[in-house]
Amino acid sequence: MIRFRLPFLPLALAALLAAGGAAAQGYPEKPITFVVPFAAGSATDQIARALGNGVTAETKQPVVIDNKAGASGFIASQQVAKAAPDGYTVLITTNTTHAANEHLFKKLPYDPVKDYAPVAALGKGGQIMVVRPDFPAKTVAEFVALAKKEPGKHSFGSGSSSSRMAGELLQQLAGIKLLHVPYKSNPLAVTDLLGGQIDMMITDTATGLPQVKAGKLRALGVSSAARSPLAPDVPTIAEAGVKGYEMGYWFAAYAPAKTPPAVVKRLNELLVKAAKSDAAKKAFYEPTGTEVFTSTPEELAKFQAAESQKWGRIVKAAGIEAE
Repeated sequence: MIRFRLPFLPLALAALLAAGGAAAQGYPEKPITFVVPFAAGSATDQIARALGNGVTAETKQPVVIDNKAGASGFIASQQVAKAAPDGYTVLITTNTTHAANEHLFKKLPYDPVKDYAPVAALGKGGQIMVVRPDFPAKTVAEFVALAKKEPGKHSFGSGSSSSRMAGELLQQLAGIKLLHVPYKSNPLAVTDLLGGQIDMMITDTATGLPQVKAGKLRALGVSSAARSPLAPDVPTIAEAGVKGYEMGYWFAAYAPAKTPPAVVKRLNELLVKAAKSDAAKKAFYEPTGTEVFTSTPEELAKFQAAESQKWGRIVKAAGIEAE
């Protein structure tokens, strides 16, 4: 039986490739929807809009931004996982949905590997530790001292896994105990921080730095290994006294599983070109201090696997039990 079936395999493969090629011809022929797991104004929303403008400029097709915030990215991730695999629904997301969630939750309503076709890495960024201007601590060292004096009294908010893990890592390395308050997105947490409902948060630079520059929040430190060129006077959290501290986040694009390889390839080309464009650099990358970090679909798959292992180690070290 095998002897008779083998000759048909090349024909079947050729037919499959031809079908994928046909699907990519003329793509895109209608508007593309970028589904974002976080609220408008978040860093992920900002990069989606900047890249969407680039894709539109290249293809003349509109890109619709669909913000589906909440449930740690579950809503947006499910929507894309169940969408038609035709390249017209794309998840613009972060390590929250595709590296951290599988370690923070016992059961996900989506599979971060099997349910998606990796398209492209889009960028890397750092975070900034902020408090209200009237908060007693004016430095990281003073915040740590205050938290040690009053364990469990002071709170930190987070609207993404990166933000949460940044706070958890601070507790772990500084030997302090804080009250964690979760939010659907970082901008919502910043609103409560401004209003005095929480005491501190470590948020993406795109969300936090504008509030610092406006004088509404005070920056205590940045989470990256080096100081941010956008805030050179703000020390890293590590140099401010928490030795070994470093935390960041990344952006990437995913299509539904079974999207034709030719369509994925075209999407990759469009997004990478948009990310490297002067327009995107001026609109998003440079103002937010985000590094342009792109990849092939295959490179993103490998990067995601490595990142998942890393986030698993962070969650375990922080002693967080899956919900």
